[in-house]
Amino acid sequence: MDFDLQWLLLGLPAAFALGWLASRFDLRQWKREQKDSPRAYYQGLNLLLNEQHDKAIDAFIEAVQHDPDTSDLHFALGNLFRRRGEYERAVRVHEHLLKRADLPASERERAQHALAQDFMKAGLFDRAEQAFRALDGTVFDTEARLALLALHERSRDWRAAAEVAGKLERSGSGSFATRIANHWCELALEADARQQTAEADEALKRAREAAPQAPRPIIMAGQRAHARGDHREALQQWGTLMATHPAAFNLVASDYAESAKALGETAAALERLETLYRREPTTDLLTALGRLDDDAQRLRRRVLAHLQRQPALTAAAALLQMANGTPLAGDELQVLRDTVTRAAKPLQRYRCAACAFEAQHYFWQCPGCLGWDTYPPQRQEDL
Repeated sequence: MDFDLQWLLLGLPAAFALGWLASRFDLRQWKREQKDSPRAYYQGLNLLLNEQHDKAIDAFIEAVQHDPDTSDLHFALGNLFRRRGEYERAVRVHEHLLKRADLPASERERAQHALAQDFMKAGLFDRAEQAFRALDGTVFDTEARLALLALHERSRDWRAAAEVAGKLERSGSGSFATRIANHWCELALEADARQQTAEADEALKRAREAAPQAPRPIIMAGQRAHARGDHREALQQWGTLMATHPAAFNLVASDYAESAKALGETAAALERLETLYRREPTTDLLTALGRLDDDAQRLRRRVLAHLQRQPALTAAAALLQMANGTPLAGDELQVLRDTVTRAAKPLQRYRCAACAFEAQHYFWQCPGCLGWDTYPPQRQEDL
């Protein structure tokens, strides 16, 4: 069969023309898609700024469909889903990013961090922990450790929390010494609850090593000595606390008085407490003084002086108890009246049930949230 060159000469230009037309069509489609992609993206940003989250999500989805390889669009979409509480969709977006083989290392770390946040917000703490641990050694290392610390504290895994806090401390991310001491104190409490004294002793020792000046380990050491009847050790620990952390001493002032009384050292303890009380008068110190001082009239004068300087309902109740049915003197009665009036003022307010805005006068429309009929018609003291 003879081959006709005439057909070849006619076919080549036709094939070339068809190829050129096809390429032009693909090019135009590509340009149109590229043009549509940023337009949808900017439209999404505009809607997001206008708090129109539903429409913004639709715009970002359209942009992703036009340009599925752009990671920034995926991150924007995933973050939107997370903010709206659609955690499952956020997880899918970020997991899709992590499956891409061409994703740069920095973007992969960013996607891993976003995925960990998705799990955290969704309450999937086991998966969040795994995701955050995968960020070890990345630029998100510190953020991941802080999140892990919060996770362990939430789940009361104090040993793991102390380990993570120690890493943060060693990396120069801030001071976590007091926080670590609290973790070991919690472990000591748990060990004591299981009656594992040796383990509790070791945990408390670790707490004091982590933060030698922290008040809680000193308080706990005194409380544990007091509980087992070792009042001498308790007074020694609390004496240190009184000198280094006088404000924290209020937490154990009554126990201190009890231990001093048990050892027959009432006078010395009374002198120390009075010195501390003169520097910083508190109701806790006043109560402790009352446990040590047998002079009823002197105690009554001390309570009255406290009320004149610092009105407190606890002290007012103590004064009434000491009166025990006997008539109050004129100055005592006036001080008591002033104390009760001052204490009652915060309770003589109306509180909005919607936003908790408090006001002395009743409002039909809340000045805080502008809601109508949100104030119960009773004052705080009547609720």
